[in-house]
Amino acid sequence: MQPTDHPDDLIGARALSKLRWRCRRGLLENDLFIARFFDRHESRLTLGQAQALETLMDLADNDLLDLLMRRKEPEAELASPSVLALLQLMRVAAPADSFSSH
Repeated sequence: MQPTDHPDDLIGARALSKLRWRCRRGLLENDLFIARFFDRHESRLTLGQAQALETLMDLADNDLLDLLMRRKEPEAELASPSVLALLQLMRVAAPADSFSSH
């Protein structure tokens, strides 16, 4: 974010493209959560949400999946209001039965 940017401003097309590339993961399960999140929210994604998503992308794949699947809750600096709000949106983005085995 630039000093003049506000967290509630919408993310620009170029920044969104970079963010989508940054969000590519090594685990299919994470990619499913992320793809559904973008499908539902990319047209109104704010700079604050993008920054929270960048924070989550710094996690290892298994740690991210634990948060998305509610096996763990964020701690320390990850427990910020912006990250918690983003996790809420991402958790809704994938139904629980997406990962069930048949």
